[in-house]
Amino acid sequence: MAQAPGGVSLTAMIKGLDTPWGLALLPDGGALITERDGAVLYWNGAETRALANVPAVVARGQGGLLDVTLARDFKQSREVFLTYAKPVRGGAATALAVARLSNDATRFENLRDIFVMSTGDSSGRHFGSRVVEAPDGTLFITIGDRGDRPSAQDRARHNGSVIRINRDGSVPADNPFVGQAGILPEIWSFGHRNPQGTDFDAQGRMWTAEHGARGGDEVNLIKRGANFGWPVISYGRHYIGGKIGEGSVKPGMEQPAHYWDPSMAPSGMIIYGGDMFPEWRGDMFVGSLKFDYISRLEITADQAREVEKIQTDETERVRDLVEADDGSIWFIAAGSGTVYRMARP
Repeated sequence: MAQAPGGVSLTAMIKGLDTPWGLALLPDGGALITERDGAVLYWNGAETRALANVPAVVARGQGGLLDVTLARDFKQSREVFLTYAKPVRGGAATALAVARLSNDATRFENLRDIFVMSTGDSSGRHFGSRVVEAPDGTLFITIGDRGDRPSAQDRARHNGSVIRINRDGSVPADNPFVGQAGILPEIWSFGHRNPQGTDFDAQGRMWTAEHGARGGDEVNLIKRGANFGWPVISYGRHYIGGKIGEGSVKPGMEQPAHYWDPSMAPSGMIIYGGDMFPEWRGDMFVGSLKFDYISRLEITADQAREVEKIQTDETERVRDLVEADDGSIWFIAAGSGTVYRMARP
């Protein structure tokens, strides 16, 4: 057991993982972990085993088997959502599948896609990709621009967007662009570069953590129908140093709630609502892949401010974070292939 600042303990729970990406905690005390090369592991509290009947993935670059999220009614339905890089004509596309975890937790049953982005390509970059279930039961999926910057402003494609669908894959009638010619109806917001973290706050508002370019990583408060500006506006610069787009502000385009400069490569995130750390309730936690820490941000109205960096030997390339029922925070340290539990000693 290690100690983090403030007397918080960090305990290694699951070890020996190969490029872990997503984590979901099960009601029985176990967990599901995705490995980017294509495995979903079930951990029963002592050992792990690979589940059968998982999607075939394109494990190339940043693509592969990505997020895993339990349905809110998992105790009744045993449904699990998986995002992944799906092989399609032209290369790969971000997809969302749903399946039932078998009663003995050995396999997925009735595995099926309920969303596949409109076009695939051969780029191995910027798949997103998180899936969360909103308080109203709809699903939100984050998708990156796939390395094709202008596509994030093209609403005839799903690139660079947050999409919203029903649990059966149909389009909610109140999505902002339903019935508008030339716009895909699943799109909820657009102009995103590569959102890899998302969660809802206690008010039911959706937030994302997004990879920028050099010096432009962002936290965004997602709004219905909004344009978040990429690649027209950004607080970053191209990796070779050139200016991006038209600057950092433009009418009709949203400003970030927070941005990092230098970039810290944000990945999974939570907005904490538990009882174990009441002083953190309502705060945002975002994992850093580049600088190996967990960023704690305070949210005030529609803004966020980084107030602490939780950094230890254990916070090596933090890929995902989840809140457990007891209020502890579990996170994936992809650098060591370990899942840790952060708790009061």
